[in-house]
Amino acid sequence: MKYNMELIGKIRKVGGSLMITIPKRTAEEKGFIPNETVRFGVNKLKKSGFGMFKELPEFTKKDRFDW
Repeated sequence: MKYNMELIGKIRKVGGSLMITIPKRTAEEKGFIPNETVRFGVNKLKKSGFGMFKELPEFTKKDRFDW
């Protein structure tokens, strides 16, 4: 069976190796089972800084740069 999908997983270190985990819900939806052989591609995602500094107050009109 061939799948055409995009998954986002998290890399973690296990012993001397790195593993990518597939969320349980996604594995169940796609019918993945333990020890099944799969083919996948990997792309590194860019980190977004959105929401990184939640403790800072919001910008005010005074904070704007009006060039």
